[in-house]
Amino acid sequence: MLPLLQRLGWQLHDAGIAAPVIHGGEPCRRASLDAARQRGDLRALLPRSYDNAQRERVYRDLLDDPATLCAYAFQLGEATRRAVARLQDNRGYRFSALQLGWIGFGPRGARAQGWQRFRSFGRGYAPVASNAVALEAFYSGQVRSECGVGRQVAQLATQRELYGDAGFDREFAPGELSIGTFLTLHGTPSILLGANAGEFFADGKAVRTSRLGRQAFMGVPGFIEHVFDKRHLDDINNQAENFVIVDVSAEAAEALARHGGLAHYDALNRRLWELSRQMPVHHGRYFERLLHERDPALRDALPEAQRPLLAQMDALLADPVYRGMMLYVHPKGVRPLGYHVARLLDRNPRTPYSIDLALHNLHTTLFRRWLQAQLRDCAARTAYIDQRGGTWNWA
Repeated sequence: MLPLLQRLGWQLHDAGIAAPVIHGGEPCRRASLDAARQRGDLRALLPRSYDNAQRERVYRDLLDDPATLCAYAFQLGEATRRAVARLQDNRGYRFSALQLGWIGFGPRGARAQGWQRFRSFGRGYAPVASNAVALEAFYSGQVRSECGVGRQVAQLATQRELYGDAGFDREFAPGELSIGTFLTLHGTPSILLGANAGEFFADGKAVRTSRLGRQAFMGVPGFIEHVFDKRHLDDINNQAENFVIVDVSAEAAEALARHGGLAHYDALNRRLWELSRQMPVHHGRYFERLLHERDPALRDALPEAQRPLLAQMDALLADPVYRGMMLYVHPKGVRPLGYHVARLLDRNPRTPYSIDLALHNLHTTLFRRWLQAQLRDCAARTAYIDQRGGTWNWA
């Protein structure tokens, strides 16, 4: 357990004390693991007199400490960023409303790219054999899907990056990595929404997550969804956007904590929508260019009567959450929340949108599975070293 704790960032020292002194601190609020260490987080003092059994009990307590979850969140965030970088760099991974089936594997077909179908019309696929090979299809193959599957793939790719290819193949059964419609996943062994998902963390408006701090958002899935019913949709393919959170700036995290989560931003989205309805009717990427790209020519051409409206919209979108919460949405890649809000004003101008975190098990079942996998690896290494009669440098 000690090597795992050290890899997670815990700094343990012996001292002439009678009982352990644990200071987990607030690593979830820090920008990096190094910053957490510099602020004195993740520190523990153990009595110099403790024997191995007593130390093992302390190590077990440290693995259960809330600060350890935050330490894991740093690794989860890095894994998420590696995964989405690979996904967005694959120009062969696309979205098309005209594709045949929910997921399309192009002319090579699914099996050639490591997947087998278990539901018709592309509504359900699972890896054929190697999980890593199957995910590679989305990194470098020719694949099409809508953004819901894009979110699933980003979540699974994060686990691949977290474990490495060998661990990803070893620790998960192919059926656990099923992809398809969200409804389909409920009837599978899926680790996302199926039988093996285990314990969910429900925090739709990010009330608890905001209290924990910025690192608690890393890799968390969510969705931006229309508020009014489908009669108010002009573009059905943009009725919602599914995302995973890639990063949250310090300023955005502070704003979320101050406002108690995402409900405040639903209200701001509603106000932005109300202001947009008072602007001239346009088509195409008007609000995306006006508000996100801040196109100088478009802004200069705005009638004088509408400029106070634009100033109000600019002021609302200056909130750090719109600028500093970075989302991966297939096929748009990684962009700030404000971009999506502006874009959806163009796509479906007759409804505002709300923002929610989805049910997830990153901090519950998947965290515990990762810990157990790391402990097994540690035990296997120790047994190997013992058999060889050598020493192991864990630094």
